[in-house]
Amino acid sequence: MPVDPLFYLVGWATILVIAIGKSAFGGGLAILGIPLLAFVVKPLDAAIIVAMLVSAMDIMALRRFGAETRSKPDLVWLLPGLVAGIGIGWLVFVRVDPRIVTLVIGLTTLAFTLQWFLKGRLAAPGSRPVCPPLALLAGAASGFTTFVAHAGGPPVAMYLLGRGLPKSLLVGTTIALFTLANWLKLPPYLMLGLKNPQALWGALALAPAVPLGIWLGRIVHDRLDQKSLFLWCYGLLFLAALKLTADAGLALWG
Repeated sequence: MPVDPLFYLVGWATILVIAIGKSAFGGGLAILGIPLLAFVVKPLDAAIIVAMLVSAMDIMALRRFGAETRSKPDLVWLLPGLVAGIGIGWLVFVRVDPRIVTLVIGLTTLAFTLQWFLKGRLAAPGSRPVCPPLALLAGAASGFTTFVAHAGGPPVAMYLLGRGLPKSLLVGTTIALFTLANWLKLPPYLMLGLKNPQALWGALALAPAVPLGIWLGRIVHDRLDQKSLFLWCYGLLFLAALKLTADAGLALWG
């Protein structure tokens, strides 16, 4: 078990913030997990710790957001796209430069969020109907980016936020979708964890922060009105897209 106090200070704060974001907004903060934990552990160990604890968060969040908070018409199209995107990411990872795809997705998401902040948030709230082609595309893009960059949130968030769903339906649908994505990615990380037992001990040491964060996140979600929650969601989406774009750009031209 880790003994460094700095590990517990940074680790607990990181996992707590990710869990609160998961339960309050459906996610968006997991992208910060590896960079923050990398200050106190090796990057590979950080990736293993985040993968395992985010998977645990998904199960707890699913219990907080029941079946009535999931938009089944959207999931019918998003889930196949997600699985296909993960498969495409695995197949073409060594043939297509994933940094270029990630950069395009990041820039598109930035444009989407900036448009909302400049004009969209002033428009009257509405609800766009389910669009199967867009849902499949969003799911596939999300599956690809979650495989190659551990950042699958922006494409699906763009689609679901554009739908104008009620806040609990938005969060519950997002959680249901990424529960599948994160559990599909978990076996490889578990195998890596068996070769890096220090990461398994690190995850165990930080695990108590998960239920606390999920509980606090649900309180935040219940107290925020629809307008405030959307403002936070778009803000988190912008930050995630900014990091995605910066990481891909630096990787390409660094």
